[in-house]
Amino acid sequence: MPSLPIPDERFAFDAGKGEVSASFARPKGAVGLLVVAHGAGGGMDHPFLVGFTRALNSDGVATVRFNFPYMEARRRSPDPEHVAVTAWRAAFDVASARAKGLRVFAGGKSYGGRMASVAVAEGMDAAGLVFLGYPLHPPGRPERVRDQHLYGIDVPMLFLEGTRDPFADADLMARVLKELSDRATLHAVEGGDHSFNLPGTKRDAREVGASLAAPAAAFIREHA
Repeated sequence: MPSLPIPDERFAFDAGKGEVSASFARPKGAVGLLVVAHGAGGGMDHPFLVGFTRALNSDGVATVRFNFPYMEARRRSPDPEHVAVTAWRAAFDVASARAKGLRVFAGGKSYGGRMASVAVAEGMDAAGLVFLGYPLHPPGRPERVRDQHLYGIDVPMLFLEGTRDPFADADLMARVLKELSDRATLHAVEGGDHSFNLPGTKRDAREVGASLAAPAAAFIREHA
């Protein structure tokens, strides 16, 4: 008989540009806590993130999801970097208050994960970073590599990347990973695009998100 989903605690917190929504879930015997931010085009309740975090909960990892201010206000354009980083710090603080001894990790889908890495590069004290499709460069613009701040980060990083992701040229990603050395681990999803969809298949976004939970949970267990 399948186990019941871990109940979410819905709450709000001040992200610097007003209050934003968040969701917290902690399974019994949790080994760590991952704060997860959404991508540029979908909020914290996007099925991909819900599927990912619920699967993490089932694997013993507590989670916090949250909205950036622009998403809470239902604007289409993502927040500027300084606004997003301020929101990240606030989210990390409220998650740490609920962690009760658990190590707190940070990450997210695309834009949300990149903003987590900027916050960590600027001093946010995460135990590690989990990237769900790191946007290394804009599609078709491999000369605009978003990597410089990564080299100043000294915590472990997990890159979950589709091999067909137009935001992450494979050769460029290999170069970045080589420079990061043992701080970085790559989990490649063969054939996956930026949303981790596979050619010739149709999967629900919740199922796609859930399929990425096992390597993320293993990474958190290793570094918790």
